[in-house]
Amino acid sequence: MKTDFTRTERLPIRVFPQPTDAAKVVADEIAQAIREADSSERHFVLGLATGSSPVDTYDELVRLHRDEGLSFEKVTVFSLDEFYPISPEQLQSHARFLHEHLIDHIDIHPDNVHFPDGTIDRENAAAYCSDFEAKITSAGGIDFQLLGVSRIGHIGCNEPGSDPGSRTRLITLDRVTRIDAASNFFGADNVPRHAITMGVATILEAKRIVLLAFGEGKSQIIRRTVQDDDHWSIPSTFLQRHAAADVVVDQSAAAALTRFARPWSLGPIAWDDAMTHRAVIDMALRSEKAILKLTEADYNEHGLQDLLADHGSVYDINLRVFRRLHATITGWPGGKPDSRKEAGDRPGHRDDLFPKRILLFSPHPDDDVISMGGTLIRLVDQGHEVHIAYQTSGNIAVFDDDALRFAEYAADFCREFEIRAEGLDELESHVDEFLRNKNPGQVDSEPVQRIKALIRRGEAREGARCCGVPDEQLHFLNLPFYQTGRVRKKPLSQDDIRLTVDLMRRVRPHLIYTAGDLSDPHGTHRTCLRAVLQSCLQCQQDDWYSDCQVWLYRGAWQEWPVERIEMAVPLSPDEVKRKRNAIFKHESQKDRALFPGSDMREFWERAESRNADTAAKYDTLGLAEYAAIEGFVRWDGQSGLTV
Repeated sequence: MKTDFTRTERLPIRVFPQPTDAAKVVADEIAQAIREADSSERHFVLGLATGSSPVDTYDELVRLHRDEGLSFEKVTVFSLDEFYPISPEQLQSHARFLHEHLIDHIDIHPDNVHFPDGTIDRENAAAYCSDFEAKITSAGGIDFQLLGVSRIGHIGCNEPGSDPGSRTRLITLDRVTRIDAASNFFGADNVPRHAITMGVATILEAKRIVLLAFGEGKSQIIRRTVQDDDHWSIPSTFLQRHAAADVVVDQSAAAALTRFARPWSLGPIAWDDAMTHRAVIDMALRSEKAILKLTEADYNEHGLQDLLADHGSVYDINLRVFRRLHATITGWPGGKPDSRKEAGDRPGHRDDLFPKRILLFSPHPDDDVISMGGTLIRLVDQGHEVHIAYQTSGNIAVFDDDALRFAEYAADFCREFEIRAEGLDELESHVDEFLRNKNPGQVDSEPVQRIKALIRRGEAREGARCCGVPDEQLHFLNLPFYQTGRVRKKPLSQDDIRLTVDLMRRVRPHLIYTAGDLSDPHGTHRTCLRAVLQSCLQCQQDDWYSDCQVWLYRGAWQEWPVERIEMAVPLSPDEVKRKRNAIFKHESQKDRALFPGSDMREFWERAESRNADTAAKYDTLGLAEYAAIEGFVRWDGQSGLTV
């Protein structure tokens, strides 16, 4: 009998390899619906969401309009929500977001564009919201509603506790929502405390609903949205009540669904080595037992009878999984000279190539030491030629008072030593005036951006020196996509790829390390990873590339699960301390980061906790006990990794 792997799911869900694949399908559906409405000489009413999830869909709709003649002349749009209070011109306004990503690039009539007004008087809010509802009704109701979802399950700005009968209203934002929005507002204190949002009932009256979610950071809320009972504590679960609602995700966002996380619990599956490895480690961690101590009773209790039937004795399976996991551990991530092992026995193999040239890509100026500082130290100590490429300046993550302090120091330094620096007084005056009068969320002036970039560059040098990397092996790429002065960046361009490819071809590395940590809330990690992997594909015919391996690290935002780790580098207590000292060199990010995301701990605390937790899991599984472990996954060009 064929296994129904979707039987635990209460909402239809479509899973795509990458967000761009999903965006094309959703945009095509919207385009087809618009064309059908146009042929029937009726207006099509489209509900719009903001955030990162629908951006690719909007890009595809713009392309369909530009290249294939899709007309929006008979389309009316309603935006889901808006911060309150906020002006539509402000950088963080949802109205501005939708103009920049869609409205300004299509042929829609201005009278057919409706955004909640974040400037209305508070006392008129109830009447205004009723009028907004009336406009939707007058337009014939929403034909197609796009949604995103927060990590706490709000749709629109309907926070946990929202009633399924709620209508458009002024709502107080949840603390978690405000923390998640802090990146766009340059700090949580600048995020408005209220928003105007369509209600749950308003959303559920749309004829068709598609919820978009991408990345591992959304995996848990997608699992709850799709598999849990509908409940007021998770408003997105109310979509289960809609007859024509479905969820569109990438593989990362689908990862926590039972059919992907534990498919063997749903029925018979094909047991290959990778699935066996996953299942046995999952069972051992749930049982808190070492792999070699698992018994037939454990297999039966965890629904793995079929694995035993297909692959023989418990002892043989346990031993095979244990050996595979044990083989991931190496104290020589760059290979060991004069090793008696044959090349290929070690995760960082090719021991015959020693020392190696190593190129470590760091999205922000501190990701290198935060995520793989211990491995970095070990590679240098073991004699390899290590280069670090800082992909972006990281300037938006510097506090204004730090920039002012450095500008004042530069001026005082020149005066103290009677150094003539033309324009220095004017620069100090500009920085002082600009920063003291800066509005919340305002983009920094070009001189202020440069000062903040210099602050982070100096910290990166100090952090690298702490690990033993000389200055001449540090490369500050300043990729153009990042140079907006805003949290919202430009799309990756050929200039970004060219700079990356040029560096690779100069260094000709044997090992490339790059960040596979895709839960970074403002998307810089994802864009930087795409730049590296696309550059690798361009270089794959180069003679040096045949000897090159690409390894993905994590740590700043999340860690690799044990069953996915292909190289585990154990750290001693002394190496943990050295790594911490390297992170501490990034003083502008110390004590509190400007963009902490959902985890309010400092980055060094996050990294140490995650590394220690990985080591504890290896210990639980019956392997050697270490102070910490940094984990890596190899990319071979064929990986299904979503970028």
